[in-house]
Amino acid sequence: MSTIQEEIKKRILVLDGAMGTMIQQYKFTEGDYRGEQFKNFHVSVKGNNDMLSLTQPEAIKEIHRKYLEAGADIIETNTFSGTTIAMADYEMEDYVYELNFQSAKIAKEVAQEFTLKNPLKPRFVAGSIGPTNKTASMSPDVNDPGYRAVTFNDLKTAYKQQAEALLDGGADLLLVETVFDTLNAKAALFGIEEIKAARNIDIPIMVSGTITDASGRTLSGQTAEAFLISVSHIPMLSIGFNCALGANQLTPHLEVLAQKSKIPISAHPNAGLPNAFGEYDETPEQMAQQIETYLTKNIINIIGGCCGTTPAHIKAIADLVKDYNPRVID
Repeated sequence: MSTIQEEIKKRILVLDGAMGTMIQQYKFTEGDYRGEQFKNFHVSVKGNNDMLSLTQPEAIKEIHRKYLEAGADIIETNTFSGTTIAMADYEMEDYVYELNFQSAKIAKEVAQEFTLKNPLKPRFVAGSIGPTNKTASMSPDVNDPGYRAVTFNDLKTAYKQQAEALLDGGADLLLVETVFDTLNAKAALFGIEEIKAARNIDIPIMVSGTITDASGRTLSGQTAEAFLISVSHIPMLSIGFNCALGANQLTPHLEVLAQKSKIPISAHPNAGLPNAFGEYDETPEQMAQQIETYLTKNIINIIGGCCGTTPAHIKAIADLVKDYNPRVID
């Protein structure tokens, strides 16, 4: 099977869509989240989507399968909140290794199933590493601007533990995504570099930031170019943006990355901006139409969907990109 580094030179690769959006459709109860393993767990766990890889693995497999059927080349593990820091909300820090390992194993099984059916279109598993719910750059207390709820070392340790479990479970690459604080991302990347050195392996890494509003900056205040420069010392498979904005609003920021970067560019925007109920209204056709701008401007190498996107959105995108070449890197 060819590597993702080889495939990315041949064509635009398609990333999957939202895991959370798909999980919501199952309308799982507290009991469903708990399953047998956590039947008597001492706190409420409804909403802890990552634990469904342990208690509802067939549902997670089905979601992966739907995205691969829609044409995705890369599927993300169900581990967006899979650090001890994020899992502290549910008092499930002790299960972090198991959650990540099983999530990667499930995704890998389904990806291999599809690769075997069509070896000319190999499918890859990206270990999803979310931003955690704490920030190393800013104080959560307006009265104490010097206070930090988490340290760089805390983050590095947590991210490293997550990344090791994802790799042990079979992830082909790691996706440090929805980066709102670049210092958090640097901690994740530092942890991954330590794993690479200890295991003497090369791990393809995707890094994807998030522009939080019309200011065109990340939550920690960086422009697209500043974000790029901040992480450029690390060898990466790709850099890009996801979440927060719809495809249209993301275009100028992707253009900056495309102009300034010598590596592949990724994008997985939301299905537009949320409505008054926090739902996403953009249809697959509307989203694909906007993404066509990326293709005509030749600014991307990997494209997928974030909040509100479904297999139908990914199918519309996959059908569209077949007719375009990936961005050429000088």
